[in-house]
Amino acid sequence: MVSNYISRSLEPVLKRAVKDFPAVVLTGPRQSGKTTLLKQQFGKTYNYVSLEPPDVRDAASSDPRGFLDLYSPPVIIDEVQNAPILLPYIKELVDEQRDVPGQYILTGSQNLLLLERVTETLAGRAAILKLLPLSKREIDGEPAAKLPWERKKKPSRKGYIGSRLWETLLRGFYPELIANPGRDFALWHSSYMQTYLERDVRMLRQIGDLSQFQAFLRALAARSGQLLNITGIAHDLGIAVNTIKAWLSILEATFQIHIVRPYFANVGKRLVKSPKVYFTDTGVLCHLLRINKADHIVSGPSGGAIMETAVLSEIVKTIIHRGVEPQIYFWRTSTGSEVDIIID
Repeated sequence: MVSNYISRSLEPVLKRAVKDFPAVVLTGPRQSGKTTLLKQQFGKTYNYVSLEPPDVRDAASSDPRGFLDLYSPPVIIDEVQNAPILLPYIKELVDEQRDVPGQYILTGSQNLLLLERVTETLAGRAAILKLLPLSKREIDGEPAAKLPWERKKKPSRKGYIGSRLWETLLRGFYPELIANPGRDFALWHSSYMQTYLERDVRMLRQIGDLSQFQAFLRALAARSGQLLNITGIAHDLGIAVNTIKAWLSILEATFQIHIVRPYFANVGKRLVKSPKVYFTDTGVLCHLLRINKADHIVSGPSGGAIMETAVLSEIVKTIIHRGVEPQIYFWRTSTGSEVDIIID
């Protein structure tokens, strides 16, 4: 069992998937609690191996069959995107015992890179789930992931008013910061972003000048919740439009942002009209905006965008932790009337 563990609303969905599928893939941003969740739920019955250490990664890549013989099912293989060569061999082993559920649980912090290979090799054999940072409901200990209109009782306002709310948004919702309230959140976010840049970003795309990418992150944070003008960002930063599009794909693939498109009855229009971009975590957003005090959120110009980000993120987490892909849009008329969030 894991100490300081906060129960996750994805747990019943995960347990059901392990009983129904021979393989389960759990993705989500780095530090969202994937490993902790799996060790808590399956640590006593599953073998465990992480592909983060270079020597383990090399062993898996150089001798996939021998590696999988060494770590036989049921097994949790953490950060499998570090040795994607394992996936065809896992498919082969799964096909030999297709009727045996819960053989492999795979995790990865890179959605695009991982899911492409999962689609190619484990289609129909693997359940794919996502784990995002903690929701407010999970922090408050609510067992069921329910949307506001599905509740029989009105939610308590405790913790949502006054300075406590803004302090929570400032710290963000990553489990390590919630479980350790004395942790220096500014230092944690700084270290997190550095790790993210060095590992995830460079693995997905070779970026020579990370300072340009950091400038892009801050420019995007300043536009959180606004209509996304890719050409305007490219012009301001002196970077090609196609580069900005590629970098947005990286952020989406590593679960750092949610892209919300405008709602139209004509589905084709949704894909061509300007979307909005929201950061997944308010703590990361505040860090990129260089906000380090709760009072600065309340009195600053970004307070509304940060609050809107928090509301959207809470809804997205609630839906995703049910094992469902959210269909969320916004609606705006030519005269400026607007509905910020529409759930289809």
